[in-house]
Amino acid sequence: MTRVIHTGDTHLGYRQYHSPERRKDFLRAFEQVIDDAIDEDVDAVVHAGDLFHDRRPDLNALHGTISILGKLRDADIPFLAIVGNHEGTRGRQWLDLFEMLGLATRLDDTPEVVGETAFYGLDHVPKSKREDLDYQFADHDQPHAALVSHGLFQPFDLGDWDAEEVLTEANLDFDAMLLGDNHKPDKTEVAGAWVTYCGSTERCSAAERDDRGYNIVEFDGEATITRRGIDATRDFEYVRADLAEGEGIERVREKIRERDVSEAVVVVEIEGEGDHIAPATVEEFALDEGALVARVKDRREVEDEDGEVEVSFADPDDAVRERVRDLGLSEAARGLDETVRASKVADSNVRESVENRVSELVEGDLSAFESAPDEREEKAPDPDDTEAVEAVAEAAADSAATETELEDGTLEEYQ
Repeated sequence: MTRVIHTGDTHLGYRQYHSPERRKDFLRAFEQVIDDAIDEDVDAVVHAGDLFHDRRPDLNALHGTISILGKLRDADIPFLAIVGNHEGTRGRQWLDLFEMLGLATRLDDTPEVVGETAFYGLDHVPKSKREDLDYQFADHDQPHAALVSHGLFQPFDLGDWDAEEVLTEANLDFDAMLLGDNHKPDKTEVAGAWVTYCGSTERCSAAERDDRGYNIVEFDGEATITRRGIDATRDFEYVRADLAEGEGIERVREKIRERDVSEAVVVVEIEGEGDHIAPATVEEFALDEGALVARVKDRREVEDEDGEVEVSFADPDDAVRERVRDLGLSEAARGLDETVRASKVADSNVRESVENRVSELVEGDLSAFESAPDEREEKAPDPDDTEAVEAVAEAAADSAATETELEDGTLEEYQ
């Protein structure tokens, strides 16, 4: 029998909402997974990618990660991992360094045997390069095999990589695909194998309302998957204020007082026909009540005396879109901006989406790269210059690291 913890999307180093405490939260959640692994004496911890939130993690994130993985090594429990889209670079990976230090094993197309199970790895692969994959793996002589990968797989929602194709074209039979990238835990059976997401260990956006956790996977004649929660995560309190006509800030304060917001991330959603409320006033009150972070989403459109729609900092996406329109960017640049900002899937593969969009543009009408009047002319990349296309995609994707923060934050923080 082989018994492992399947985790992933730990996003270490993420300073969510610009809060140093939130960065500590992500490390604390990961440490609980490792502590649980040691307490439960599992055979291995399998990480399905996005160990870090950024491909350039800071020293605090690196130091904390090395310290935690050191505890696992001292307990003689292997850490098996792959590279996700957030942390991936064109050259050597941080995971390679950890392997050199004896802290991790980077999975690939050769078997890493733990107990009676052979583990294989398939790093995140951009959509444009998946046609070159042949899904051929070195043989093994174990009763079980598992493939660890990172991406948005079908048949799950928003999937663009077919799990059935991987399993049926592979030269080996797998009992399970252990996946990362989708922060929502899920599982289903495909081509005789379990295909499962473990979910993220901390909330990377306010949209991730379910409790965080990880999977425990056992291989013993067949694969079985159970769920284990993480209690070290930060509380998120969701406050909805549906204001009747004439109601305003006092009603919102009343709704906040009904919740235990102490040290929590508080997300206030305002709807209804009530008075206009300045988001900063709500945030200040929540912080006074003890919240760690407060964010306000006023879903109403408020018109001023001239009939113009007022852009609230509670809806930064609209505010940014208006600013972008004023910059005189080319059609191509505006399209790339929309690609980056319109991604509502947590940890979506923004770089890949931008690269595909650039490729489509350079193969089509290059007039899309012409600047708006009175602005500097933009030069389209050569469609045959792969490095140029990837460079454009990478530059645009660099701004995506703050995408979740922008959605949940305020425009003032980005000016």
